[in-house]
Amino acid sequence: MGQELSCARSSQEHEFFSAVRAGDLEAVESALRRDASLLHQATIYDRLSALHIAAANGRVEVLSMLLRRSVIPDVLNRSKQTPLMLAAMHGKIACVQRLLQAGANILMFDSLHGRTCLHYAAYYGHSDCLQAVLSAAQSTSVADSWGFARFVNIRDGHGATPLHLAVRQRRPNCVHMLLDNGALVCALTGGYGCPGSTPLHLAARGGCLDCVRELLAWGADRLQRDASGRIPYDVALKRNHGACAALLNPSSAEPLVWPSPLKFISELDRDAKALLEAALMEANREREKKILKGTAYSLPSPAHSADGIDDDISEASDTELCCICFDQVCTIEVQGCGHQMCAHCTLALCCHSKPNPATSSLPAPACPFCRSNIARLVVAKTRAEDDGDNGSSKQRRSRRSRNVGEGSSSFKGLSSAMGSFGKMGGRGSGRMADSKDVVDKP
Repeated sequence: MGQELSCARSSQEHEFFSAVRAGDLEAVESALRRDASLLHQATIYDRLSALHIAAANGRVEVLSMLLRRSVIPDVLNRSKQTPLMLAAMHGKIACVQRLLQAGANILMFDSLHGRTCLHYAAYYGHSDCLQAVLSAAQSTSVADSWGFARFVNIRDGHGATPLHLAVRQRRPNCVHMLLDNGALVCALTGGYGCPGSTPLHLAARGGCLDCVRELLAWGADRLQRDASGRIPYDVALKRNHGACAALLNPSSAEPLVWPSPLKFISELDRDAKALLEAALMEANREREKKILKGTAYSLPSPAHSADGIDDDISEASDTELCCICFDQVCTIEVQGCGHQMCAHCTLALCCHSKPNPATSSLPAPACPFCRSNIARLVVAKTRAEDDGDNGSSKQRRSRRSRNVGEGSSSFKGLSSAMGSFGKMGGRGSGRMADSKDVVDKP
């Protein structure tokens, strides 16, 4: 796959390229001492340079030695592929990082499919290489010249973005990473697959339930049609992907979507975001269970469950329960005022926010206890971090009383939003309304 050594001009070249592929640094240096011109030679047919071969085979020591000898990092092979493309294609993360460090150009397109290194990392499912390229795009001139969002949604020669390729190849980890970095969830393809397909059409075609789940959680439209007039549900039915079809059926309950107001909260803490995403996916899994109940399809046990958390709650820690639902432990804190909520209630609060009809803009979420604007969400401090003296228990009770007292008038406004989550498991979950209630989309 791009690193064969056939048709070398001489036995000396063949030995040199073989040593590069094997990672024999001593043999490579010895060959270059005998004939320095080997550094700029390439195989006859594929036009593979030593740098291509080292990158494709993950020989980072040989790669570094070649780069130190002033070899151009963006040398092209027969298909105009760079060493960075081959390293991303084969998942050689050390070589990807070394080439990026050497200034390899991430905006180069090959002549085979018109793809960049980002396309190749997404297509082959190498999330570590994908992350490395995305990080490089944020910290280089790409962000200034092209714009980071434009780079994430860059199209290949057939009109496919990296997200389209990751979905088509059933790469949910790469799908999540691309969506998290601004990939357009409803982007249409050109000539790739069925013209006019969205990532959700491609996920339905491939029958990848994890990709469908990710796309729906990021706001993919179940009613968008491709050039043939089909919605994703039709595609899943035609391909006999019953579980995907059940979730994509327009008559089934709407999934919860990552709320737009959270996108505008400055510097959303990474750990807090992970908790909120886990809560959202957990809520959607509960919805999926109800949809698939009574069918021949079932879902694996969710990776994140509230049951395990509740089992560890002692009577002494009861004061740390969320004062909105009284079901979950407080895990999210509003920085500034210090009020705490569970991740589920935080999501319900933000999902319930509606655009201002005068400006068509989404209002900033407000703390339900003191009504101050939420500028930053962080992970709530644990009891161990808060307990510094014997009066810590009183402090916790005081905090709870303060939450209830200040926020009592705010709970009514959250009642309809909380109904969106349905039963989430844990103690007292029966207090919540049925999950078939439709969420107000942000």
